[in-house]
Amino acid sequence: MPYYHRLGQIPRKRHTQFRQPDGSLYAEQLVGTLGFHGVSSLLYHKNPPTQIKRVGTPQPYAPKLLKDRPLQPTHLRTLPQTVTGPDYLAARQTMMGNADVTLSICNPQPGRMDYYYKNALADEVIFVHEGRGELWSQLGKVAFEPGDYIVVPRTIIHQLHFEDGPVRLLIIESFSPVETCRRYRNHFGQLLEHSPYCERDIRPPHELVNEDDDRGEYRVLVKREGALHELIYAHTPFDVVGWDGFFFPYAISIHDFEPITGRIHQPPPVHQQFEAHNFVICSFVPRLFDYHPQAIPAPYNHSNVDSDEVLYYVAGNFMSRRGVDLASFTLHPSGLPHGPHPGTVEASIGKKETHELAVMVDTFRPLYLTETALQYEDTGYPMSWNPDYPHAGPKPADMMD
Repeated sequence: MPYYHRLGQIPRKRHTQFRQPDGSLYAEQLVGTLGFHGVSSLLYHKNPPTQIKRVGTPQPYAPKLLKDRPLQPTHLRTLPQTVTGPDYLAARQTMMGNADVTLSICNPQPGRMDYYYKNALADEVIFVHEGRGELWSQLGKVAFEPGDYIVVPRTIIHQLHFEDGPVRLLIIESFSPVETCRRYRNHFGQLLEHSPYCERDIRPPHELVNEDDDRGEYRVLVKREGALHELIYAHTPFDVVGWDGFFFPYAISIHDFEPITGRIHQPPPVHQQFEAHNFVICSFVPRLFDYHPQAIPAPYNHSNVDSDEVLYYVAGNFMSRRGVDLASFTLHPSGLPHGPHPGTVEASIGKKETHELAVMVDTFRPLYLTETALQYEDTGYPMSWNPDYPHAGPKPADMMD
């Protein structure tokens, strides 16, 4: 995690007696990574967090990856799909993935989750395209709004409570820790002066949930190895009175990412916001274009020699694409060159700024579409670089408005 944080009541020394008003001990829980060598947080519960009353039958919960499709650029249009399920887990639809990462849409009905959830093997980055509310976890509450990335480390039990109104989420599941960019940190872990964001932009839990701790039945769904496992606990997991450490969920807004610009076109790494094993997450935000007198703002054609590139379109008109909606995915796989659509390079010359918003995921192993994704596929997209291709979207002259 980015830094040390503490919330609520904790004793002065770790692993020492810390008693409740009735004289009983609070129950410690260390949530640690890498076999006690990674980051951790130390939680203090009113009740032991281990009292399982009943174990349910695991339910399959894994996408089917398609590994026999042709090698081609892909465009998925998900904007018309306003609701994908009744609740947070049922609404998830995985679009693509590999052994390192999955990308899913999730457009649930608004309201409060009536169960608890944790991912046992993966960190989750939830990008809030539409919707407002709060994430509740053992470590407290984190408010969120459109444009926020919510980073939830693995094993953290949590709920999402949505206010009334449309909810549209992009969920990136990472099977390795999601971290801030190494090149923007010093050896103490502090973000450096040239980083496009800093610790002030990170919003950790601000208030403990402190749910009623009466004995009862509390349903926790645990995602692990392609299944949802149901565990019924005797006490709420949200009975924590205090904690401290480096391992906690937090939010950071795409609107707080400060773009890096230059005299000529800057490469995609300047947009990087997070990193994990074998993939990165980047934020494209409103920014001034290149200011060399002969600059070409549109990106140059390039070959993904080592990575697959995914863009999820959030707002504005992307200068290099025609016929791409908001809430669309484009996937350009390694092995094929890709670049601006015809006419967009000339149309970009002389433009001073862009107001686009997009999330990009670059992976270093091939991504595979899922069976679910096929319903959203724009089958003509691979041919859309032909000058006479009939695009439904804005024409080149409109791209930079």
